[in-house]
This record gives sequence, structure tokens and C-alpha cells, in this order.
Amino acid sequence: MTEPEFSARGVRIARWPRSLTRAGEVRIEDGRLALLTSYGAEIDSAPVKAVRAGRPWFAKGDETVARVNGTRYRLTMDGAGEDDDRDAEQAGRFLAALKRAAGGR
Repeated sequence: MTEPEFSARGVRIARWPRSLTRAGEVRIEDGRLALLTSYGAEIDSAPVKAVRAGRPWFAKGDETVARVNGTRYRLTMDGAGEDDDRDAEQAGRFLAALKRAAGGR
């Protein structure tokens, strides 16, 4: 089994208007993005080329929005409020890894 290109645990995953998990996992591995619950059950997944993600102007630094299979998810890299700069950096790393995996520069 290969090492994932990106993996973050403790991610709050919400599908408007409700939260799906407060301690989920976002994983990019073998060209696929997977959103997982805290128990490892798959919420949604898609090839990274089919995923659209970004940080809207109104979002906090630790939040991103991803459209997976036509469904919008709000992903909050929530470190329990301990270090907001670290959470924002993690969100940036996710966006960069998604772009790299999709073949972007």
C-alpha cells in the first residue's frame, strides 16, 4: 500500500446545512480524494480531476469548500482552536496537494 499524497485527520466535514462528522479524515491517494468519517467509513470520493476545491472569500483561513460528485462540502481543518495558523497551513497544503494530484503545477 502506498503512502497517501495528503491525509488530514480531525477534519470537520459538513454538507450544507448539517455537519456529517467533527473528526473526519480527508485523504488524497492514488489519484482519488476520499472524505471519511472518524470510523473510516466513506462519505464520498471521486478522482481528483473531477473535484473542484477552493477557499471562498468569506471563509476562515482553516476552511475550504470542495465539490465532490456535484455535492458541496465544507472542510474545516479544526485543531480544536489550539493553533489557527497551523490549521490554515493545513488547509493550504490540502489545496496544493489536490492541485498536484490533478496534474496542475
